[in-house]
Amino acid sequence: MDTRTIRRTKVALPSLDEPGLALSDVTSLEDMHGRVTGFRYADAKVRELDLAGAQLVEGRVSGCTAERTRLDAVRADSVEFSCCELPALSWTGSKLSRIVFRECRLMGAALEGLALDNVLFEKCKLDYATFARVRALGPVIFSGCSLREAAFIGSDLRAALFDDCDLRLTEFGDGTYRGLDLRGNDLSAVRGVSALKRVIIDRVQMPQLADALAGELDVTFGADLDDV
Repeated sequence: MDTRTIRRTKVALPSLDEPGLALSDVTSLEDMHGRVTGFRYADAKVRELDLAGAQLVEGRVSGCTAERTRLDAVRADSVEFSCCELPALSWTGSKLSRIVFRECRLMGAALEGLALDNVLFEKCKLDYATFARVRALGPVIFSGCSLREAAFIGSDLRAALFDDCDLRLTEFGDGTYRGLDLRGNDLSAVRGVSALKRVIIDRVQMPQLADALAGELDVTFGADLDDV
């Protein structure tokens, strides 16, 4: 079984290259029975991708572009998304297991009510994305991703890890973050420092959190005041 491990977090990846597993090319992810299995969906350019109540099982989605993508109650298991451009992605009320997003542009994505179990985001653009009520039921890794001005709201990230990510103005709102591994990131410009109780960091990141807190409090340093 393929895995990706960073520090103490190990994500199980889709096993799509195993002998005997043949992926069939499809021209659409829509199926009359709501289930697409053993598929390869590549290089499609569509104006709108809209799925509801479907299942995506054992497949690859690569090089696809959609102006608007809406996935509601779409369960995905053992699927790899690579080099996709899905601005205005909305994915709600679903469970994702053994999923990889690799080098995808998901800027402004709205991910709401998702349960994540063994999910890897690798070198993805997630700037301005919103993660609302997202639960990491199993390990979740963000590696080398850009999350500028992204927001986590009411989420449970106890089983998550961020590594070498751009977290400038990333907001951590109310949620559960105990055990969240934030080592290997610059935390000096994150928002919501007070919510990050019992996370895991390195000692060298303490000054970064202090800078972030000072920015949130909008403090004035005495040394910067003009002498009267």
